Amino acid sequence: MRIVIAEDDPLLREGLALLLRAESLDVVATAADPDGFLAAVDAHRPDVAIVDVRMPPTHTDEGIVAAVEARRRRPDLAVLVLSAYVERAFATELLAQGSSRLGYLLKERVGRVEEFLGALHRVADGGTAIDPDVVAQLLTRSRPDTRLDRLSPRERDVLALMAEGLGNTAIAERLFVTDGAVHKHIRSIFAKLDLAPTDRADRRVTAVLHYLDDAHRRA
Repeated sequence: MRIVIAEDDPLLREGLALLLRAESLDVVATAADPDGFLAAVDAHRPDVAIVDVRMPPTHTDEGIVAAVEARRRRPDLAVLVLSAYVERAFATELLAQGSSRLGYLLKERVGRVEEFLGALHRVADGGTAIDPDVVAQLLTRSRPDTRLDRLSPRERDVLALMAEGLGNTAIAERLFVTDGAVHKHIRSIFAKLDLAPTDRADRRVTAVLHYLDDAHRRA
């Protein structure tokens, strides 16, 4: 796995590089600003980019803009975004570009090494990894939605874990239920959200995007 890190805080940038190299991962370049990050992506063609949301010069959305541009240049690039706070607009902006090979984590998650590495590998393998605190805040700040109100409490639990990027087996383990029960809940979620029985993966992504987009729009 070839990795580029874009982080303006030198301590965190070098700390991430040391952590990943200690795990035998190939950090091919680090950058302190968006221009350096995009140049590194072009030069090194990494598999994964780890990008801070707020970067120079204004420390607002430069990291998100650079991540979207990097994905435009290299659609197969996996991106793991790090943020000090829950940035609801930024999370949904990234997801609007397509949720595969995409992660959004709070920086505090880096200190939980096993969780951080698990999210990194999930994104690199083509999945999605959304920080559970991001999902929780999107949910608690949202107002009721007609379609989401159709879901049972257990179905909402399942959908929240789907939004984190967990697969059926991982959801079953988290909720202490069987894989079959999770599959049944997901089928019910699709039906209650009026998602047509086309490609299962597409319906799964659509359900998660509806969940996150609705939470952001109504917060």
